[in-house]
Amino acid sequence: MEKGYFSLVLHAHLPYVRHPEFEHFLEEDWFYEAITETYIPLINVFDGMVNDNIDFRVTMSLTPTLISMFTDPLLQNRYLRHLSKLIELSAKEVERTMWQPEFNTLALMYKNNFLNARYVFEEKYGKNLVAAFKKFQDMGKLEIITCGATHGFLPMSDIHPQAVRAQIQVAAAHYEKHLGRRPRGIWLPECGYHPGHDAYLKEAGIKFFFTDAHGILHGSPRPRYGVFAPAYCPSGVAAFARDLESSKQVWSAEEGYPGDYDYREFYRDVGYDLEYDYIRPYINSDGKRKNVGIKYYRITGRTDRKDAYNPYRALEKAASHAGNFMFNREKQVEFLCDYLKHKPLIISPYDAELFGHWWYEGPQFINFLLRKLACDQKTIKMVTPSEYLELNPKNQVLTPSMSSWGYKGYSEVWLEGSNDWIYRHLHQAMERMIELARTRPNAIGLEKRALNQAARELLLAQSSDWAFIMKTGTMVEYAVKRTRDHIARFTKLYEDVKRNAVDEGWLNDVEWKDNLFPEIDYRVYT
Repeated sequence: MEKGYFSLVLHAHLPYVRHPEFEHFLEEDWFYEAITETYIPLINVFDGMVNDNIDFRVTMSLTPTLISMFTDPLLQNRYLRHLSKLIELSAKEVERTMWQPEFNTLALMYKNNFLNARYVFEEKYGKNLVAAFKKFQDMGKLEIITCGATHGFLPMSDIHPQAVRAQIQVAAAHYEKHLGRRPRGIWLPECGYHPGHDAYLKEAGIKFFFTDAHGILHGSPRPRYGVFAPAYCPSGVAAFARDLESSKQVWSAEEGYPGDYDYREFYRDVGYDLEYDYIRPYINSDGKRKNVGIKYYRITGRTDRKDAYNPYRALEKAASHAGNFMFNREKQVEFLCDYLKHKPLIISPYDAELFGHWWYEGPQFINFLLRKLACDQKTIKMVTPSEYLELNPKNQVLTPSMSSWGYKGYSEVWLEGSNDWIYRHLHQAMERMIELARTRPNAIGLEKRALNQAARELLLAQSSDWAFIMKTGTMVEYAVKRTRDHIARFTKLYEDVKRNAVDEGWLNDVEWKDNLFPEIDYRVYT
């Protein structure tokens, strides 16, 4: 009989980056890299578990923007073009490194990985990876949860509750369209919770959400079992809190597993290492170098003299770390069960892109961990949040505190000197969108199209990714431009609708560029 429960939660999200007006666009690479390095490796892990009849449970968000990109024909075909270039480059690398056995082995590995990615993407799942994840959900192995429609940071929208509600309602409807049922759970963007927002979740039929640890620990009244059991909000929606100990073991580059010297070095890539004329066809169309995903070195240590990467040694290390993680969770559960007189639940949430993209061996770590949990111990039972609530329907009622994850835990990443200027524009746009929805409830034809597009532009402007990028200082120019572009498009639509003078040619162009949520109904803002 188990002494506690374990829930692995992967937050899979990317901002909506789609630029049909350009033949090549650098930021679209974020999506292509994530498919190759994270999503397809995770699908391979899950398929392998199913084929070997290994029972497992994983909870995974697929955000509406990510699903929209997964199912977009333009991006699907561009990804295949991206893969073809990588396969061509890796074949050239196999030939170039023929007399360098330590690198030739790696070149062959990358070539096989890229060929497998093309097979899984194009042949096995018909270019639509949502179908792959849905298959595992239908088997009862994977619980897919939703997120805010465009990952909008909800505490910063609380001044206009209709805007918070719209993020949730649009997301729930989008989930149902692609996954065949309403979502049971949600990953609140950036774990951003504001007291009362759970009422909007209940309205959408959502049963649970996640907070960072202090969201529950600072709740009112204080939680009897700390973060090791969910709590019901007054609305009846359950809140699950992050376990800090298990998170640190994986998240931390300094103290966690990903920093091990045998693992692959992320920052050494042939896009920068090889001669310019040789690598030129595979980097940016403007000639600027970039990471292409072929990396030949291991972390080695705090030195610029990196040793060649050994995938077999790294795989052994991933297996060892998975065993260590499981051992630590067993001891944690045994202690907590005795101390609390209650079977604890360990919630371990991570960004999905950590596994494979940033930590190359991460998918194999998950593979080993899930297999060990299923076969090598009896202390811990793997569950999804929905399963836990079915097994344990009685839980404490409390109101979580306002909170987020990230630096200091109270929104500072998304509201500070580099990005605070965006909110006066977002708040005015929210107010105007609510006004349009209230005063034009029966719009038809061109006016209705303009109002629906205004809703899309507001949602896209709200994406927390833009504020995050401004804070971290990477690709700031792009994040600022996206915010300004969406606000400017919204403002023009607002003014055109108010004047009863919608520019249909211009609207056609904007609908072509920002085409997500084709079924959106602007009246969600009433």
